[in-house]
Amino acid sequence: MTTEPLHWFKSSYSNNGGACIEVATNLVSSHGVIPVRDSKNPHGPVLTLTPAAWTELIKFARQAAV
Repeated sequence: MTTEPLHWFKSSYSNNGGACIEVATNLVSSHGVIPVRDSKNPHGPVLTLTPAAWTELIKFARQAAV
């Protein structure tokens, strides 16, 4: 992906016992991608989403949460 360090963070709403994802948005402007990983497995696989795919994932999660 890149050698640039990723700055991972979880939502401030993430207080659900560890079932969270983390994102690193610092690559959006330089590489046009948003890395996403499972917070329980920080050394595991990373999904690399486009900004459009990230937007759709958030829309889906909000609908599923209702």
